[in-house]
Amino acid sequence: MTPAITADGMTIRFGSFTAVQDVSFQVNKGELFGFLGPNGSGKTTIIKALCGLLTPTEGTGTILGMDIRRDAAEIRRHVGYMSQKFGLYEDLTVAENLTFYAGVYGIKGAQAEQRTKELLALTGLEPYLDRRVGALSGGWKQRLSLSCAIIHSPQVVFLDEPTAGIDPVARRSLWDLFFQLSGQGVTFFVTTHYMDEAERCGRVGYIYMSKLVAIGTIPELQQLPAANPAGTVRVQIEAPDASTQLAHLRAMAGVREATIFGRSIHALVERDQLETIRRQLNGATAEQVVPSLEDVFVTLTYEIMKERR
Repeated sequence: MTPAITADGMTIRFGSFTAVQDVSFQVNKGELFGFLGPNGSGKTTIIKALCGLLTPTEGTGTILGMDIRRDAAEIRRHVGYMSQKFGLYEDLTVAENLTFYAGVYGIKGAQAEQRTKELLALTGLEPYLDRRVGALSGGWKQRLSLSCAIIHSPQVVFLDEPTAGIDPVARRSLWDLFFQLSGQGVTFFVTTHYMDEAERCGRVGYIYMSKLVAIGTIPELQQLPAANPAGTVRVQIEAPDASTQLAHLRAMAGVREATIFGRSIHALVERDQLETIRRQLNGATAEQVVPSLEDVFVTLTYEIMKERR
């Protein structure tokens, strides 16, 4: 099966600055793929290159088998792109925005009417058709942005931080729409800073300082040797006052990392110091756990930072 998205040795430079360095991966058709990394790590730049909006300095990529260098214009007809900022006209109504974007993609007449009806049924936007976009809440703006991005029925959709700044209920509703469309065979490439969203993806890639550091399913990432350094163990510490215990824990010998995780503490400690650490916890319990996705990415980042010193 031909992958829906590939990047092959992709490097993108702006003058002397390297925004993306030798990145390679593939995303299968119908997959919901998560792409994580700090701000400025290269996520949006990669999306723009894959959409045919930027030409890589080196390497290439494909969308549905089309080369991003040779077939950029054709690729743009087959992808949807929902950017970090609302690509909407706030002085126009919901209906007018949908009509405008349908026209941009050459969808007119009965075809446009039918597609609009399908999207209204999918997103629940019908009660807001005559409302100016500027008067919508963030969650409804995102639903409209998604509708405009997929009005031409693209097979591949890029979502760049699609739920940034909206409330948890709206986030969940939007993800329900992503899953519904993914079930219909649409391929999603999603960037996010939310770990709970990343954990909903079939596979996740992590990019840091322009380089793809890790890629795989959640269980695969949790088992990465780099995320589980030799001679260490990950523990979850339950304490009545986790924030007070945190400073005490970080001062102990053998503790490499420690951070609040919900109402507990997640710590990476040296295995041979575990029992000594347990005795110093003043009655708190410390049980070995599998690293969370956040633990994995933080540890990978720390390891890279150490190598660069």
